[in-house]
Amino acid sequence: MAVHMPTGMWVPMASPARRRFVPFPRRCPTMTLSPTPLLLALLPLLATAAPADTHTTTDASTKITKLATVQVIADAKDAPRDTGSNAWGKAALHDTPATVSIIDRAQIEDHRIRTLSELAREDAALGDNYAPVGYYQNIAIRGYPLDLGSGYRSNGLATTGEQIIALEDKQQVEVLKGLAGLNAGVIEPGGVVNFISKRPAEVRTLTLGTDARGSRYAALDVGTWLRPNVGLRANLAWDNAHSYVQHADGRRGFIALAADWKMSDATTLEWDSNYQSSAQRSASGYMLLGGSVLPSTPDPKKLLGYQPWQQPVRIHASNVSARLQHAFNDDWRLHLSAGRSRSVIDDNVTFAYGCYYAAQCASGNVPGNFFAPNGDYDIYDYRSPDDTRVSDQARAVLEGQLGDGSVRHALSVGVSSFHRSITRRPYVYDYVGTGNIAMPTPPVFAPSPNQPGNPVLRYDGWQRSLFALDRVQLGEHWQLLAGASAVRLHERAWKSSGKLVRTTRINKTLPQLALLWQPSAALTTYFSASEGMSLGKEAPFWTSNDGEFLTPRLSRQLEAGVKYRWHDALDLGASLFRIRQPYQFAQPDASSAGYTFVQHGDEVHSGLELSANGRITDTLQANASVALIRARAQGTGTPAYEGHQVANVPALRSSVHLDYRLLPHLSVLGGWRHASSNPATPSGQVRAAAYDVFDAGLRWRSEWQQHTLTTQLGVDNLFNHAYWRDTGSSDGDSYLFPGAPRTVWLTVQVAL
Repeated sequence: MAVHMPTGMWVPMASPARRRFVPFPRRCPTMTLSPTPLLLALLPLLATAAPADTHTTTDASTKITKLATVQVIADAKDAPRDTGSNAWGKAALHDTPATVSIIDRAQIEDHRIRTLSELAREDAALGDNYAPVGYYQNIAIRGYPLDLGSGYRSNGLATTGEQIIALEDKQQVEVLKGLAGLNAGVIEPGGVVNFISKRPAEVRTLTLGTDARGSRYAALDVGTWLRPNVGLRANLAWDNAHSYVQHADGRRGFIALAADWKMSDATTLEWDSNYQSSAQRSASGYMLLGGSVLPSTPDPKKLLGYQPWQQPVRIHASNVSARLQHAFNDDWRLHLSAGRSRSVIDDNVTFAYGCYYAAQCASGNVPGNFFAPNGDYDIYDYRSPDDTRVSDQARAVLEGQLGDGSVRHALSVGVSSFHRSITRRPYVYDYVGTGNIAMPTPPVFAPSPNQPGNPVLRYDGWQRSLFALDRVQLGEHWQLLAGASAVRLHERAWKSSGKLVRTTRINKTLPQLALLWQPSAALTTYFSASEGMSLGKEAPFWTSNDGEFLTPRLSRQLEAGVKYRWHDALDLGASLFRIRQPYQFAQPDASSAGYTFVQHGDEVHSGLELSANGRITDTLQANASVALIRARAQGTGTPAYEGHQVANVPALRSSVHLDYRLLPHLSVLGGWRHASSNPATPSGQVRAAAYDVFDAGLRWRSEWQQHTLTTQLGVDNLFNHAYWRDTGSSDGDSYLFPGAPRTVWLTVQVAL
């Protein structure tokens, strides 16, 4: 890609990471959500909810009573249900031949989880992959980054990943690991993250929070049943965050409404909608010095490239969905669902990238797409307003049972249609000056006088699929699952000039097969084999085939596992997996650019996962996981890229969270996260050091004027350890993000 500089030069430039493609209609109007009018809007719900001394108090107290909450969620999360994310049909998680982890409401509140990067701490199989402060974030599962267009779900329907996903209205988060092509369509092989919304209930809860930097946070959760068959629930949040990154304070307003209508004994309609507005300066990532040296000490507080005229990134996101369930009889049930997810981004950043204009890189002997050996970096004025992504999806699933006796069939047949569009303006991306990582603050430069162009449709894609699954019960102890999905993919992509540059049409059948052996109600063992398909990647600007999209990739997975429920209180799990996907990478060659983006060989991830979740004793609960992953590139034709761990995939991760009830009203919380050394280059010659991070907290529950009051004091990164949490890549470029420093926080939650 060539970008015109104000100086009149034409030079090849990078697009800021993940700031290249974006979607459709008009920009959402700028809206800042203030807590006062939002709270007033919920007064009718507060008025209709039962008084505090009635049965409602018991329900509301249960919402924030640790032991009761965990028990209720444990029952609910294992009940058969159709969330749309489980590729193995409607079944209890104990009967699912896959590794599925549940992050419940209690974990979200106890660990103060508000971002995807914080969510990734909860499970060792998860990791950051380009997750800057002040911008939408992405994570990886089993070492494979999720596709922002298809890897995130809300109540089973695709949601745009290019938004700051709010968790205030979520009851739990499901992480389905591995291939899920049966009803998820075209996705990356790592898995799917599915957010499950809270449902109507008699609840009135207010949460207030702050931290040592002076942040302010308020959230209100109000629900009631207006009639026995009609229920509402509203969640509101207002967040004024004082970031640990200098000059990167942010604000966020959120409102969500859920409704359930029990139309009859056989038919239920569920509806969810939410809107969020946020504004925060985005923090650029570090880059390797000269392409081969890590910066000496990660400084999480520094905003690289800061200019006082830099505007915040503003994101306006809305999500709406409806789900209808109808039972024809005891054996047959129909599920219909549809939803729209829309995110509009006003992307503004003084982006720290490369060293094309730095003295040490001007000769061309040092690669320009890294920081200079002495720490110099270029600063670009990047502005891309009204970047819009829109995702629409509709699904229909018919479930039923056939047979009796020793052989029984549980059938699922469905269709899905998913549409995604990306519309954006020709952006401004102009060099304005050079800074250095050793500078507390770079010099002030003048912004570019150029302005973005008019909106242009850049991407339009349809994924249509027909899928079927048969779960066959063979006697008392065996189950055989066989299914397939016929996927039809049609995509088109345009340049900013409106020129059509790519048309893709693919029809593919993706099979999956699993066998379960359950010798007792507590023990399940399984073996599964699956196929999936993911989109091809785009060649980076610094390769000889800049902007070319490679063909979609077929992935294959084998997994074997065991699940054991100990005394109905503790779930233990172990799984072995192997995922193979064609490897797409920038291959060194003799071209003028020095690299060509190709598909050659395979990227193979083999691993072992262990987990323990639940109550160990009456006073001690644990959520623990370990992930060992051997990620290798094979048959690439580039020996330097083989025989070592793939970049941004630590060979070992572990996560342990403990909750110990010290006194009847006082609990002590502790956490430990470990990651082994993390490769930062395709050749594996540069690695970020291994790290251990410890968290601690106290939770005090008491009664205040007949209201249950829960106070939590937490310390994240207790020993203020400096580390690189992420060495991931975006649009072909690799970045380094430091972990957050020590953070002391306080929340108070009251059941009104």
